[in-house]
Amino acid sequence: MIKQAYEDLIKINLLDFHDKSVLIIGAGYIANEYANALSKLKINDVTIIGKSEENLKKFKQFPNYEIISGGYEINSSKVKKKDLVIITTPIQDLVNITKKVIENGHETILIEKPVSVFKKDLFELEKLIDKQQVRIAYNRFFYPSFHKLKLLTEKDGGIISCKFDFTEWLHTIEVEKYHSDVCKRWGISNSLHVISMVLELIGLPKEMTTHQNGGLEWHPAGSIFVGSGISQKNIPFSYHANWGGGGRWGIEIVTKKNMYRLIPLEKLFVSKKGTVEWKEISLKNAFSDVKEGIAEEIATMLNDELDKKIGMITLKDAIEFNKIAEKIFDYND
Repeated sequence: MIKQAYEDLIKINLLDFHDKSVLIIGAGYIANEYANALSKLKINDVTIIGKSEENLKKFKQFPNYEIISGGYEINSSKVKKKDLVIITTPIQDLVNITKKVIENGHETILIEKPVSVFKKDLFELEKLIDKQQVRIAYNRFFYPSFHKLKLLTEKDGGIISCKFDFTEWLHTIEVEKYHSDVCKRWGISNSLHVISMVLELIGLPKEMTTHQNGGLEWHPAGSIFVGSGISQKNIPFSYHANWGGGGRWGIEIVTKKNMYRLIPLEKLFVSKKGTVEWKEISLKNAFSDVKEGIAEEIATMLNDELDKKIGMITLKDAIEFNKIAEKIFDYND
């Protein structure tokens, strides 16, 4: 099954989506990445709704797409039902927009991660979901490197330990551009990208000890995070992230035969047992000029067979991710 998932993902460019229709809500950077992926998948029935006239100008490169300004709340009645709705607004707006989308009868919905930095919002949204297919856009779960790693560790007999780093580059974070809640819970807003991948690989923690140190004006919970534990799959793990230091995001996985690295997350390296050399493992991509994981997510949402084989992150999964992040960062909901 894992082998098939990897092979299916790298061949999504061969699937036919020309008769599908998509609505993108939001017009920022990530919306543009989705628009680019849709064009590569040859989906032309696309509507993009945004508030920023300046941002919407960037979508003129897609002449077949319908562009609507003013925001979804104002224009929701103008949009016909689509095969897929992708919600890419700022984090603090995701839940309210999703509620409106559900209210308007859309059934297949992809929400940008993490949906909300507060569990209570996710629980509230979960109560509204009936027959809708609501999934969360953790695009890194669709990296070829990630699926190749799962395949190789299975061949090796499974994962026996793991360590990871979710260091943030403070000098690159433009705090003034984000809502204060998003900044105060940056571990959920951003670092959860790495943490969620680890949880998918080794399972949720059944025991975990966490430590926080330091502190920032905009992130009072701390700036140094270390911890360890054991997962429900009985896999020991540890993490160390110092937002004020160097380094980068990364995951290291150990099996009885090899050690693997996702550093950077888009690439995969192996150090065979008894050696110290790291060798890059060759990977294939369906598209070379699309942000990794984006086209794969769309394809999985629009193809039932692909969804059955690979699946996507549900709201229940997102709630569990948030719970773990709250423990790691000692956030109080």
